[in-house]
Amino acid sequence: MLVSFVALGALWRTPRLAGATAGRPLPGPVAALAQGRPRLALQAVVLALTVLVVVIALAGSPDVAQNAAPWAFFVTFWVGLVPVSLLLGPVWGALNPLRTAYRLLARVLPAPVRPDLADGWGYRPAALSLLAFAWFELAAPDRSDPRRVGAFLVAYALVHLGAAAVVGERWFLRGEGFEVYSRLLGALAPVGRRADGALVLRNPLDGAAALPVRRGLVAVVVVLVGSTAFDGVGRTQWWQNGFGAGGEAVLPSTSGLVTTVALVGLLFAAGAGLAGRLGGYPGAAAPLAHTLVPVAAGYAVAHYFSLLLFDGQTTWILLSDPFATGADLLGLTGRGVDYLLVTARTISLVQVAAIVGGHVAGTVLAHDRALALAAAAPPPGRPVASQVPLLAIMVVLTMTGLALLLGA
Repeated sequence: MLVSFVALGALWRTPRLAGATAGRPLPGPVAALAQGRPRLALQAVVLALTVLVVVIALAGSPDVAQNAAPWAFFVTFWVGLVPVSLLLGPVWGALNPLRTAYRLLARVLPAPVRPDLADGWGYRPAALSLLAFAWFELAAPDRSDPRRVGAFLVAYALVHLGAAAVVGERWFLRGEGFEVYSRLLGALAPVGRRADGALVLRNPLDGAAALPVRRGLVAVVVVLVGSTAFDGVGRTQWWQNGFGAGGEAVLPSTSGLVTTVALVGLLFAAGAGLAGRLGGYPGAAAPLAHTLVPVAAGYAVAHYFSLLLFDGQTTWILLSDPFATGADLLGLTGRGVDYLLVTARTISLVQVAAIVGGHVAGTVLAHDRALALAAAAPPPGRPVASQVPLLAIMVVLTMTGLALLLGA
């Protein structure tokens, strides 16, 4: 990372990322396919599958080993959303079943009374949504119990549909945590939407640079990095033999989650604040928040790659007999998980590459944005000097991520 910093300082002296104006348009038929009737069909399928998962959670077997809902929610959806968004873009914005349900309900609901709140609050409701999910996933008691999973899904849907009834459909764009998460990750996809609305192939760094600076963006990325880091902490022997020795005790896990998120937030705020002072562009936290998106993506891939490959198989095995009646709808009932899909060496290489690659990408984004901010500062600031605190942040997060992987 130090080598990349020196190379960037020597060879990358002016801002190069074009952001929202970058990209080559996709062929017409391909763009039409992504926006036409197949999209409507996929929305209907995803809504139906979501309802099915909730029904299975509430009415299926109470045994988590025989109920597909916890596996579908925590593994196939939450973990699977990462590679799908990184490859195809913000797919959850297009397929979000809560959006689809709201569009159906909007036909009978009165007009939204406070549409201004969507932009006024920014991403802060999304940060709270993601923190609530992180608490449920990492700290709540009996969180794998199918009935609790079903109750969480119903409560989550009611909260966001209720908010959308007041604010309008733009609520999902700003306030629904999973959709905002997919949009942030999707900014790193090779496929994206240009400022003129065209679907394009682009440099993923251009996509990340195009993320708008909005209220709450810092909170979202800090929650994402901090919660994933705490998940790594929870797998270490140090935690399991120390503060987390109580197993699923709520208080230690909640305190650990909040503390880890707060530490990431303080580290980023201090680094960005010092960078702004050195570079002559105060208030740098929000303009630099996008630099943590590839870090969050790298942490997610590193921590959940093997989980998706192995435990993700369980979802489909259990969906073959969704209500534990002896059915075999998918021809998978009775199958076991194939642990030979990838070797331990491959998993390790992917984990290290994800951690290091995410932080290198964040360093490049920080360098390019610092050049732009310093050039616009009155008088022009010192962009290279301002990047030293940002580099320190990336080094600390990289070493922490690798240490958590080694300590798990």
